[in-house]
Amino acid sequence: MSRFILKFLWLEKAIAVSLDQVVGFRNTPITQYFFWPRSDAWEEMKFDLEKRSWISQNDSILILNQITEVINFWQERNEVTRKTDLSVAKERFTNCLFVGRD
Repeated sequence: MSRFILKFLWLEKAIAVSLDQVVGFRNTPITQYFFWPRSDAWEEMKFDLEKRSWISQNDSILILNQITEVINFWQERNEVTRKTDLSVAKERFTNCLFVGRD
């Protein structure tokens, strides 16, 4: 998955995910942001990946698995530690980019 990077918007009541392609030293957006739980972000990303025949099935699986892990982590957050969860997520998922308030 090193050719791709997942970007997450870490919000209080939602989490959003988008996918960029790494080209040289630049990231080029591939998808829009998909918001969970407002919609099924995982399903929307899966559908979007299926439309892009140049993304291998193996890369798609790795991308979707990473989304699952991050969303599960976000869901399991504790109300008391919400502010530190973003810092923990950044440490735990080093191959992803996170935007939000620490």
